[in-house]
Amino acid sequence: MVSRVRVWLNRTYAENVFFMDQLRRNPNDRAVEIHATHGDADSPVLAAADTADLEPEGLSPAAYVEFALDQCARRGIDVFVPRLHQSAIVAHRADFEAVGTALLAPTPEAVAVFHDKVIAYEAVQAIGVPVPPWWRVRTAEQLVAAVEELEAGGYRACFKPASGAGGVGFRVITRSPFSLTQLNGFPSSYVQLDTVVAALEQAEEQVDWLVMPRLEQPEVSVDCLTGPDNVLRMAIGRTKNGRRRGFTLQDQWLEPARRIAEGFGLHYLSNIQFRMLGEQPVLMDVNTRPAGGLHQLSLCGVNAPWAAVQLALGEDPGEIAPPFLGQDYTVVSGPRPLRAVTLPHQRVEDTEALLPALPAPAPQPEPEHTAQPAPATPTAPPATAAAPATA
Repeated sequence: MVSRVRVWLNRTYAENVFFMDQLRRNPNDRAVEIHATHGDADSPVLAAADTADLEPEGLSPAAYVEFALDQCARRGIDVFVPRLHQSAIVAHRADFEAVGTALLAPTPEAVAVFHDKVIAYEAVQAIGVPVPPWWRVRTAEQLVAAVEELEAGGYRACFKPASGAGGVGFRVITRSPFSLTQLNGFPSSYVQLDTVVAALEQAEEQVDWLVMPRLEQPEVSVDCLTGPDNVLRMAIGRTKNGRRRGFTLQDQWLEPARRIAEGFGLHYLSNIQFRMLGEQPVLMDVNTRPAGGLHQLSLCGVNAPWAAVQLALGEDPGEIAPPFLGQDYTVVSGPRPLRAVTLPHQRVEDTEALLPALPAPAPQPEPEHTAQPAPATPTAPPATAAAPATA
């Protein structure tokens, strides 16, 4: 009998409820037990998991590694997909292997290169992958100089943190004065240059920003699966142009992604993003983790999360090519259940028996952590949260 696989996702994005769904619906029909931890008790990934814990706050990276090793040992984790403190965790890969856990994450060297966007741009440029012009900015004077140089070349300037993910801190520079235009409709990413300069001059510490041209659509996110032998198993591009999404296998996107994934040891799942600078595709960002929109590849008949888990377990899935490219689509948000009670949590459903590794349900009276409805008060509907399926 083939044993079940125990997978842990730590403090991951809400969209990874779909990652978890795909693991359970794997084409090998193998039993998968999912453990999730998070700092937010209302994260939908905790409700979607079979077992869940709240993570302790305020741990240093070294202390978090000790917490993670304990989780893996106590929970019998076979595959750990780390997001929080990924850099510290991958540096201790041998320690996790010693407790029987495989890390579904790149090499420490790859994580270090792509943690800093300046180092990343320099590194990929050295292997022939086009990058946009960029300036590292820490002061108001450096910001103004970079913006003026970009504008002289006919570009609109933008900036973002030199390290970070998910578009956090991204802004587009404008010289238009603040007016009612900025107060109509939804807030935008545009900020006035003089406002940013004033904020920098008043700041008590320096920023660390990357200033570059605002790149144009389409945006193409290439989802890659690379083995520990540095051989690419999968590369599929997801295109985004406004609301419209689609898929591509064109070499202008996949070939530079392959060079990056294989050349820098981006083992297992990574996401490499490109946009247009004029008529040329250039690198925008590299994520050393599964993308939030990875599950969208299911529209091409591909279950990338399961293939990655197989690879981490030493079961090589071979080269993965989509049997077809799905039609263009868009994404919408939808409700997902939240935990109705405080953690710790054990997932129990009427139609499923408890997993043997879990304790049996408590006898009467009901467990203390089960909320009781007040007398003569209608029961409220289950809490839900929108989990947008975004890349």
